[in-house]
Order: sequence, then structure tokens, then C-alpha cells
Amino acid sequence: MAYYRPPGPPPEPALVRSLTEQQHEMRLRVRLEPLATEPHFIGGCDSSFPTPDTILSVFVVLKFPSLELVEKVYSYAPVTMPYVPGFLSFREAPNVVQAFAKLHQKPDIVMVDGHGIAHPRRVGIAAHLGVLLDVPTFGVAKQKLTGVFTEPGLERGSIEPLLDGKTGEEIGQVIRSKDKVLPLFVSPGHRCDQATATRLTLACLRGYKLPEPTRLADYWAEAFKKEVR
Repeated sequence: MAYYRPPGPPPEPALVRSLTEQQHEMRLRVRLEPLATEPHFIGGCDSSFPTPDTILSVFVVLKFPSLELVEKVYSYAPVTMPYVPGFLSFREAPNVVQAFAKLHQKPDIVMVDGHGIAHPRRVGIAAHLGVLLDVPTFGVAKQKLTGVFTEPGLERGSIEPLLDGKTGEEIGQVIRSKDKVLPLFVSPGHRCDQATATRLTLACLRGYKLPEPTRLADYWAEAFKKEVR
């Protein structure tokens, strides 16, 4: 997700408490499990902020494993929540859900530009969306949010675990998606496990750093921005 981080006063403590409680409740609903069947359609989603007060969320659907683009939609709306570090999914999720509702072909699993359980409270945007939509999701992020890891090898396909710095629990995997480029941070969101998230990420690589579902979501986000301006 392409986050806009506006300056301003610190968030209200009551709001932070409320969002924290909601995340803890959502965490209890997250299920990490393998897919029951191989996906026929895989979705990709991304959000950006064309202006400080608006959000553009994009969904693409691709056939799997051919990765042929089937559908692309977007939702453009006012931002309804202030920026609160660690709770960005609340700022983005409502509009992403609106974009998802526009799809004619619903995906069997969704790759989200962001984190799944690799989040301080284990509810990143991918987990958040998975619970809201009740669909399998996983996150593919370009930057680490939490955890510790050993740098993977420089070759495409090199993988190292992303570990909780306090407990040593594996919360994701760090994947080199292209030779000698910065790695990606892959973690399950909801109704998905790490093995599935990693396997699908690798299966969706086509020579770019980003796998095709999120790469195309990002590409169409830029194109749709021209429509809304």
C-alpha cells in the first residue's frame, strides 16, 4: 500500500485504545490454514492517496497459473479516518472493500500490497481485509514493519524466515524476488498459511521485483489516478 503520512497532532488516546481493542478482536478471528483447493483466480489490491483527503483503491483479478488479466476495478473516495501509525488498515480497508464489491469475478485468494500477520499485533492490512471479506489473503510488502531476519542470498528465490524479535516465532518470510534487488516480506493474512503465501508469491513472479497481482494493481492505480484528477 502506498501510504500517505500527513503531519499533524498525535492521535487521540481514546481512538488508539479503540483501534487496539478492535485489532485484538480481529486477531482472534484470523485463521492460518492451507487452501482447500488450488486457486483458479488470484486477486491483487493496492491503495494510494492522490490527495491528502482522498484514497484510491484498486483490485485486479488474474487467472492462475497463467496470470492473464481478467478484470480491474477501483474505488475512489474521501478519507474518513486520520493517520494513526500502526493502524493504517483502518484508514484503507473500507475503500478496498468497496473496490472488491465491484468485481464480477471474485478471486479465490487475494495478494495484498502490505503485511499479513507480520505486524506488531498480527493484524496487518492483509489479515484485516481477509477477516472483513472472509476470503483467503496474504501480504507481500516492500518494507519490514516488525521482526528480525537474516538477509537472504542475492539470487532470485532465496528465502529467510522473518522472526518475532522477542519470541522467535516465524511471522513471515523474506524473499528475494529478483537477483540483487531488495527482498519482499511475505506473510499469511487470513485463511492462508505461510507455505501457500510463499508458493503463490514465487509462482506469480514474471521477471519483476513485484509479483504480478500487486504489480498490476500498482500499475492500474497510476492509470486510474489520471481518471479521477
